[in-house]
Amino acid sequence: MRTHALEPAPAAARGQALAGIVDAVGRDGFAQAALAALNGIVVAGSWSVYRCFADRAPQMHLSASHGLADTTADCFRAYRDQGLYRADRSFDAVRRGAAGHAVVLQIHADEIANPEHRDAIYVRHAVEERLSLAWTLDDRSLMAINLYRHRGQRALSASEVGHFAEAAPVLRSAVLRHLQLRQATATPRERLASRCPALTARELDVLVRLLDGLTYDGIASDLGLSLASVKTYRA
Repeated sequence: MRTHALEPAPAAARGQALAGIVDAVGRDGFAQAALAALNGIVVAGSWSVYRCFADRAPQMHLSASHGLADTTADCFRAYRDQGLYRADRSFDAVRRGAAGHAVVLQIHADEIANPEHRDAIYVRHAVEERLSLAWTLDDRSLMAINLYRHRGQRALSASEVGHFAEAAPVLRSAVLRHLQLRQATATPRERLASRCPALTARELDVLVRLLDGLTYDGIASDLGLSLASVKTYRA
């Protein structure tokens, strides 16, 4: 694994990439547009933004692919549902630092220490390399913006990594602002799904109606379920 200091990027490429990222903030297609803009300065077939916690499963906020079939959701489900995040030591250097201090990390698939993690995500989905911008929050949870180079794409050069590092402050601000805007306009159902991605569609149906003030009997009638089923979904 390698850490990188900032190094200058070509002004035109950097400016175009940052403009594309900022212009997409708050829009429905932010994840796709921002990744496409980033590809102006660094090769990446996909990316994800997720948060890791000390006491519960991680939460993915957004993801997209560029020029490839999108497998980011499958990768994250494996990372979360197989408990791979529990043995992930790749962010240890970030966790040892001060809260809020962002670090750029570059790691090749061969450097993933846990073979289950490497096989389930990197080998299975042809991911060759990860380039991350990560930092801890005051509660010691960790936010990570991850770019992935896939098999068939050329290896990341030192200059590309430097270009990414230089764009990192704006990228971080844009991602956080986008998430704030989306959270502010999200429906109750979207907020529930975001807070707990494991909820099924039926569980969300029941919980949204509970938030709306419906009784169990009212929910059962509205959804065509038995009272026992409503209580099961609620539980």
